[in-house]
Amino acid sequence: MDRPKGSAPLLALDAVVIDTETTGLDPRKARVIELAAVRLSAGKLVEENPFRELIRPGNESIPPATTAIHGIDDAAVAGAPSFAEVWPRFRDYLGPSVLIGHTVGFDLAVCKRECDQARLPWLRPRTLDTRLLAEIAAPTLAGYTLEKLAAWLGIEVTDRHRALGDAVTTARVFLALVPKLRDHGIRTVAEAERACHALTSVLDDQVRSGWVEPVEPPSRVDAERTLRRYDTYAFRRRNRDIMRTPVVFVSPDISVADAIARAGRDKISSLYVADAPVADEHIKAADAGIVTERDMLRAIDRHGADALKLPVGQIAARPLITVPAEAFLYRAIGRMSRHKVRHLGVVDEGGHVVGALSARDLLRLRAGEAVSLGDEIDDAQDAQGLAVAWAKLPHVAESLLEEGLSGREIAEVISRELGALSRQAAVLAERIMRDAGQGAPPVPYSLIVLGSAGRGESLLAMDQDNAVIFEQGEPDGPEDRWFSVFGGHVADILHSAGVPYCKGGVMAKNAAWRGSVATWLSRVEHWISRSSPADLLSVDIFFDLRAVHGDGNLALKVRQAAFAAADGQAAFAKLLVDAVRIPSSLGMFGGIRTTAGRIDLKASGLFGVVAAARAMAIRYHVMDRSTPGRLAGVKALVHASERDLDALVDAHAAFLDLIAAQQVEDAANGLPPSNSVAVKRLSARANDRLRAALQAVAHIDDLARDLLFRH
Repeated sequence: MDRPKGSAPLLALDAVVIDTETTGLDPRKARVIELAAVRLSAGKLVEENPFRELIRPGNESIPPATTAIHGIDDAAVAGAPSFAEVWPRFRDYLGPSVLIGHTVGFDLAVCKRECDQARLPWLRPRTLDTRLLAEIAAPTLAGYTLEKLAAWLGIEVTDRHRALGDAVTTARVFLALVPKLRDHGIRTVAEAERACHALTSVLDDQVRSGWVEPVEPPSRVDAERTLRRYDTYAFRRRNRDIMRTPVVFVSPDISVADAIARAGRDKISSLYVADAPVADEHIKAADAGIVTERDMLRAIDRHGADALKLPVGQIAARPLITVPAEAFLYRAIGRMSRHKVRHLGVVDEGGHVVGALSARDLLRLRAGEAVSLGDEIDDAQDAQGLAVAWAKLPHVAESLLEEGLSGREIAEVISRELGALSRQAAVLAERIMRDAGQGAPPVPYSLIVLGSAGRGESLLAMDQDNAVIFEQGEPDGPEDRWFSVFGGHVADILHSAGVPYCKGGVMAKNAAWRGSVATWLSRVEHWISRSSPADLLSVDIFFDLRAVHGDGNLALKVRQAAFAAADGQAAFAKLLVDAVRIPSSLGMFGGIRTTAGRIDLKASGLFGVVAAARAMAIRYHVMDRSTPGRLAGVKALVHASERDLDALVDAHAAFLDLIAAQQVEDAANGLPPSNSVAVKRLSARANDRLRAALQAVAHIDDLARDLLFRH
């Protein structure tokens, strides 16, 4: 039986919530007389089909003092089954789920004792304790009894001191604790376990009382993999690299007979049907359909020879299912599988069809479970569904790391899926707005991601960096107010799913990060004319923008205008470099300075490389988004300090490799991923590579300033 995963998000947890009633409070003597449980499915209480059994405690009598508490006496259990009969049924009910209880160590202790007496195998389930979780969420509460927690959380208590009633109350308490734990940075089972293990005095008291320790310590061994070995080609190549099927557009008015002739002549298995004029080279996917060989054969089977006279537009499939050209192949594989199609349109950032993919193009690829991640995100219908899909990300990263992908390649995969998560959050936010009577978007818009997500350099330690560009409307006008509410929903959904709010406020819900095209162009002009570095905080990440939902042309227009406005503006680029401050991380004799054995590689190096590359790219109008691409573009234009620029590319790769490996290890051990790397765990080779990378960035500000004024 599979063990529940430590990366499982608390928000969308599959669990069973248990409670027992016993003959006493000493677990070394008490017998179980009632066992009940209810399910949590994807983080929601399922009150139908609970588990509830009275249990006959052998020849022992139930003390009157305990009967006074729970109301169960000898007569009530006289005809009840024994524990040995009930327990196997409960194990089947529990299955692989996490077991949750209030002071669950007591329940585990009495159940284990019963199993030992009945000579039943004791298989300890993975458990969480609401009493411990409550102390983490609210360490200053006066008490942590079930009644006190229910009162604090506003939960009605019913049927107290009966197993089923207490199990239902405990389930509701757990669900109410989840957002409070999230505020403490605890989102997964493993993170909750690690936090509980910090409550040493409480755990010691419970163990001394004879209870089973309520949570197991997380360990590297417990880093269960949802993925197995698979061909990583699909994670290294983009759709644009392998699309071989030519795109042939036809008018919807041509006959099926003519379409068959055209497909045969061009030796292709599909035609794209354009609702816009075929002469237009920039046909949007929204204005296109597709007709395949199978579609035409089905039409002939249904209508006979008359089908040949039908206009091809009548049998074309709409909407056209597409994948971005820049997305990785695993996205195309997953999309074909989910939609059960054999042909996909390939689109650029503006949504224009630029290519085609067929199943034949992908036949040489093998795919594992990882390829389903993207479409699970696209299929999610609420924040819980997004959280379930997003929880797979650490395992995807771990598997890709084990398969030999670099930190940079893993970051590109994570960044694409962060964009997909943001896109689906926007889809859900639009639905929330419509359901609330606030209508559809008032004007076309584009949701964009900024910073590392835009550059394709996000790893597991991330927060939200997003913005909205809409077609027209004034600040605080009706359009802006609609997108303000919309941005709030997007931020809340992402936060719930596992991507925390941006501490710097870079989110579309905030006025500074949404606006019309005209508003954004005005802001860009304002930024470039600024003279104070303090006024430019967070502005630089705007130049990394990438559209993830809506009308991508709006984002392209603003980005191109921003680069055009900044082209040649050395003073503006210099201000961006002046804001870079890299602490000295190497000692006098080459030792690496650490804090508590770790070094923050984002602060100590990665940030400087990214910021310098961005500033130089803005100065020389290098439109590439990635840091290595920007450095290569600058090198090609400036023809100076080439060795130093190459060293920065190598340093950037080293930082991402080391951070990715550390984050995978930390996530497996229940630690929130960060950018801090434990130096002592590094091999001698990795240590030398890190030292070389830190040396390369030691004088990056001087290098960047020198290169900014070369032309």
